[in-house]
Amino acid sequence: MAVHILGISCYYHDSAAVVLRDGELVAAAQEERFSRIKQDEGFPRHAIDFCLRRAGIAAGDLDYVVFYEKPLVKFERILMSSLATFPRSWRTFGEAMVNWFDEKLWIKSQIRRSLGIDPSRILFVDHHTSHAASALFSSPFSEAAILTLDGVGEWTTTAMGTGTADHGDGRRASISLTHEQRFPHSIGLLYSAFTAFLGFQVNEGEYKVMGMAPYGKPRYVDEILSKIVRRSSDGGFTLDMDWFSYHHSPERSFGRKLEKLFGEPRKPESPFVTPETDPSSSPSDAAVRSSLHYADVAASIQKVTEELVLGMASNLQKTTGARNLVMAGGVALNSVANGRIARELPFEKVFVQPAAGDAGGALGAALHVWNVLLGNPSRFVMEKAYFGEEYGEGETVAALKAAGVGFVHIDDEAVLVDRAVDALLGEKVLGLSQGRFEWGPRALGNRSILADPRKASMKDIINRKIKFREPFRPFAPAVPEEMAEEYFDGLRLSAESYPARFMITVVPWKERYADLAPAVNHGGTGRLQTVRREWNPRYYDIIKSFGQATGAEVLVNTSFNLRGEPMVSSPADALKTFLDSGIDNLILGSFWVTKN
Repeated sequence: MAVHILGISCYYHDSAAVVLRDGELVAAAQEERFSRIKQDEGFPRHAIDFCLRRAGIAAGDLDYVVFYEKPLVKFERILMSSLATFPRSWRTFGEAMVNWFDEKLWIKSQIRRSLGIDPSRILFVDHHTSHAASALFSSPFSEAAILTLDGVGEWTTTAMGTGTADHGDGRRASISLTHEQRFPHSIGLLYSAFTAFLGFQVNEGEYKVMGMAPYGKPRYVDEILSKIVRRSSDGGFTLDMDWFSYHHSPERSFGRKLEKLFGEPRKPESPFVTPETDPSSSPSDAAVRSSLHYADVAASIQKVTEELVLGMASNLQKTTGARNLVMAGGVALNSVANGRIARELPFEKVFVQPAAGDAGGALGAALHVWNVLLGNPSRFVMEKAYFGEEYGEGETVAALKAAGVGFVHIDDEAVLVDRAVDALLGEKVLGLSQGRFEWGPRALGNRSILADPRKASMKDIINRKIKFREPFRPFAPAVPEEMAEEYFDGLRLSAESYPARFMITVVPWKERYADLAPAVNHGGTGRLQTVRREWNPRYYDIIKSFGQATGAEVLVNTSFNLRGEPMVSSPADALKTFLDSGIDNLILGSFWVTKN
C-alpha cells in the first residue's frame, strides 16, 4: 500500500497544502489560488480538497498529516516577548491572546475535525526544520549546506547547518541545524521594517523594495551597518532594537529613530517619479527628489541584506566545506542575493525552494516525515513547479460561453504557437493559461502574461494598462535554457540551474545584449527564467519561434494577475482578469480568445 502524507501550513500567511505519495509530490497549492484572497492565511480547506482529489484519495486514506511548525513553542515566544516589552506590548499581547485562543493553539483539533483523522497520525515539525527539508529533500543533492532565512518561526529567524539525503546510496537522511539567530534579531524583519517605511505592505511588498532599489544608490549602507546592524566575525548579526517596534507593536514595525535618520516615511501609493520612469521629469522636481531619496533607502537596505546573506553563506561554506547549498525561508526569495551567492561564493551548485516562504513549509514538513522520521530513500527532485490544479475542456468551454468572449478551438499545436507569435510581433500582450498552475509565487509559463521585450515602452504598457501597478516594477526575461549563457554574464548554470528555472535569481545581461530586450533589462540585470522544452513544450516553442522571427530568443514574462490579486487559477479567473485588463489575446488551454 502506498504511503500518503498531507503537509499543511497556515495561520500566518501563504497557507498551503501538499500531498506526497511514497515520497513523490503529487499536488501542491496555496489556499489563495482557490479562495481568491491574496496571501490567504486561513486553514487551507480548498487546497487540501484539491490535493486529495488530485491524489485520488479520501482523508481517511492519509497515513499522516503534518503541520509545518510547533504552535505551543510559537505561542511561548509571543507570550515571553510580550511580557519582556510590557507595557509597550499591551496591545500586541491582547490581540495575540484573542487570535491564539480562538484557533491557532488548537490546530491539532482543527485538523482532526476537518479531516476526521486519528490524532496519533497528526505530527508537527518545527518551522525552520520544515524550511530546511523543503529545500534539501527537493534538491538533487545527497549532501548540502543548509541556510534558512525568514521573519521568524517559533523562536528561530535564521538557521544554518548541513543535511544528507538518501538517494539510494544507503545514507540515512538527516538535517543538522547547528547555528541559529533568534527573535527579535531577524534579517527578514529588518527588511520588512524598511518595507513598511517605504510605504509597502509587510509580508507582501518586500519584492517591491527589491524592484525599487536599482533606481537608487546605496548611500546609507554604512549608517545602517554602524548604527542599526551589528555584524559578527562568523557572519551572524544582531539588531539594535531601539530602531524597531515590531517586537512590541501590532501596528508599527520601525521606531522613531528610523524616521529621524531617513526622514518621513513614504506614503503608500505616493507617485514614484524618476528620470528613468518619466524622461520628461526634471531632477529638480520635488516628486523626483523624494522618489530618489526613497530609492536610495531601498538600495541601501537591499545592499545590506545581500551582504548579510552572503556573509552567512560564506561562513557556512568555510566551516562545512560543502560543495552544494540549499536555501529556503522568505528571504531566500531575494533573487538579487541568490544571484550573488551563485556567482561569488565557491559553492558548485545552489538550490532554492521555489515556494521558499511559509507555503513551502507544508512541503518541507511532509518531506521531513517521509525522509527523516520514516527513514525512507528520497524519491523526489523538484525539476519543475507545475503541481497545481488543472482544468478540463468542459469547464473551459462553460467559462468561455459565460464570459461572452470570442473564441476558437485550435487543436493543432503548431498553428496555436504561430498565432501567438504573430500576436506578439504585432505588439499585442498575450495571456497564457494552460495545464497545472505553478507552485510558489512565480508564474513560469502556465499562468503567465507574455509580451515582446524589444521596446522599453512595453514595460510601462504592462505596468500601467494591464497590471495597474507601480512603474518601477520589473519583468522577467524568459529564455530557452540553452541561450542563458549566451545572453547573461557570469552565469554558472551548474550553480544557477535550479534558481534560474524557477525565476529566483538575478543575473547581469552581457553588455553586447544590453539593447536586445530593454523591457526586461532592469538596471543591467534580469530576473531570469530558463525554459526547457520537456518541462513546457508550448511555452518553449513560443519563445523559440519568436526568436527565429526576431533574433531575440526572449520574452517578457509576468504573472497572470492584476495588482492586489492572486495569480489566476481557473478558466473563469483567467477570463475575468483578461476582461478587466488591457491584455489583447488569451490562450486558454487549446482555445484562442479575443475580446468582442
